[in-house]
Amino acid sequence: MKSRLRLRGLLIVVASGLSASVASAQPVRFAGTTCTTPPDQHCPGENCPGEVVTSGGTVVEPTTNRNYLLDYPCDLKRNEQVTFILSLHGGGSYGNWQRHYFPLLDNVSKHRLVVATPFSPKRVWGAEDDGYLQNIVTSVVEQIGARNVKAFWRVGHSQGGATSRRIACTDFFKDKVDGFLSLSGGRIGGAPPRAANFGPPPVAGATSPAPRPAGNASPGLPAGALSAPATPSCDFSHIYATGAHEIGTLPATSAWAEKYRCSARTEREVADSEKGYVFDRGRQNPGTKSWGLLPRPGPAEVFTYPNCQDGRVVADVVRIDKGHTEGLEPRITEELVRLMLSARGGKIQQSAKP
Repeated sequence: MKSRLRLRGLLIVVASGLSASVASAQPVRFAGTTCTTPPDQHCPGENCPGEVVTSGGTVVEPTTNRNYLLDYPCDLKRNEQVTFILSLHGGGSYGNWQRHYFPLLDNVSKHRLVVATPFSPKRVWGAEDDGYLQNIVTSVVEQIGARNVKAFWRVGHSQGGATSRRIACTDFFKDKVDGFLSLSGGRIGGAPPRAANFGPPPVAGATSPAPRPAGNASPGLPAGALSAPATPSCDFSHIYATGAHEIGTLPATSAWAEKYRCSARTEREVADSEKGYVFDRGRQNPGTKSWGLLPRPGPAEVFTYPNCQDGRVVADVVRIDKGHTEGLEPRITEELVRLMLSARGGKIQQSAKP
């Protein structure tokens, strides 16, 4: 009798272990998501349908009942180390436009990224959105596991970049964010001047600037709106990317690089033979070089300040012959991802330590 009981106990232990092993082998699925390859609501190579590019996503943030997009590797394992990115669209834009303007969704599997792309129903970020953004971060980190977030980056285009900078050192984000990538949203450490003719051209047929159209819409921003705010007081890596036609001259130095005692700036080129996905379809009759024309391939100059203290990364990327709204090309997108991944991370992991 005792032998049978011991055998039964042993079988229960083995079965429990097998069940736990099977469960741990199952890929991660975040609440409210499915995972497909290619990702859901992915634009084709060109002519992305308006109802797709204007989507705000299908994942619901329950406290605010607002949607967002979430991309991650379909084979993501439990306890796998990932880089988490919060990517904000510009003023007047949409979540899925941002998702294709800077197409991290094409890099999630290769580089083990989890990317949340929120949407503001006003299409302009304000302080009233801060709780929504914080809730998304909290939810995603809880599902990943804080110890599995090897780095957390904020990314923002135009007014989304300005918003990312505004919230950088707030109580919620200052101990979480390892880096900030500004896509035409202001450079920390000395901002270049805007091009003299920068600004959105009128919508075709309009006598004055009109609200942003549906379709391949993009951020509306008047010239001179990105005057430099105060220098952030907390620590993080910083990458600035811009179109050459939307600025004057990029500064040859960076006060942010000096802060981390980086070495002298180096320069190299990355060239793309493929174009990006999206553009400002409503501002092309006629378009302007500073605001942005049709997507097209081309090179970018990559300026880095190497050997920064504490493993920080400070870099500038200037896309040649591009303006404010042409979607980023695949090789340049991946170069920015590689720069992000090369930086020190670990803030969220540190917060998880007992």
